[in-house]
Amino acid sequence: MNDCPICGGVGLVRAVSDSGLWVSRACECQQMEREERRLAAAHVPGRYRDCSLDAYEIYHGADRSLSEALLTARKFVEAYPIDTAGKGLIFTGSIGVGKTHLAVGVLQRLVRERGVRGLFCDYRELLKNIQNSYNPQVNSTELELLRPVFAAEVLVLDDLGSQKPNEWVWDTVALILNTRYNDKLTTIITTNYADMPAGNGARTDTERAAREPSLGDRIGDRMLSRLAEMCIRVEMTGKDFRQTGVKRARFG
Repeated sequence: MNDCPICGGVGLVRAVSDSGLWVSRACECQQMEREERRLAAAHVPGRYRDCSLDAYEIYHGADRSLSEALLTARKFVEAYPIDTAGKGLIFTGSIGVGKTHLAVGVLQRLVRERGVRGLFCDYRELLKNIQNSYNPQVNSTELELLRPVFAAEVLVLDDLGSQKPNEWVWDTVALILNTRYNDKLTTIITTNYADMPAGNGARTDTERAAREPSLGDRIGDRMLSRLAEMCIRVEMTGKDFRQTGVKRARFG
């Protein structure tokens, strides 16, 4: 039982209805508790729990794309769910520009203000857990691990492309993205890889070895095309915030 000074832990308060009658209504503390339960169910790592859109700081002289990314994130929250129509966001850019901060900021605001059932997933960790489920000594199954990923009203898939690609990785990514696409569920993605097709115009092995890998290289061109239908691209350019003295996520 809580120690709410308004309801005394009962969870109900007396109020006058529009018709002038005294009625019992849920106390505000109940709404706060429901919010906290939804946030806990989203499994945002402790490292990112303080990441909000209001706390996203842009250092002096930062690239304009960072302020534009923040504006896009805010507008997305305001438009959800009617005007977003099932579309999500994909934040692309180098390490440390605040992609995960904005993705988590959007997720947490939607959980609080829209009451959504959200979920945060680290891409590499998810794939490793799925692979581990094939071990007969592990109780969890692949379907049990994927069920909440499929069902989340808003899913943050962090660090897409970080796992070394192979046929199994491509098939698993395709299963996740296609399932959510078909169900018109919102997916918010972060990735350090440029949103470009595999090969990225390289014609020879030497050219391919010399260029930076693209998102198409990591997840396959078919899923890259699917992401173009699922998500609004938000490109972020700038220095690593950890080298500028700006705190991106608090710990504690």
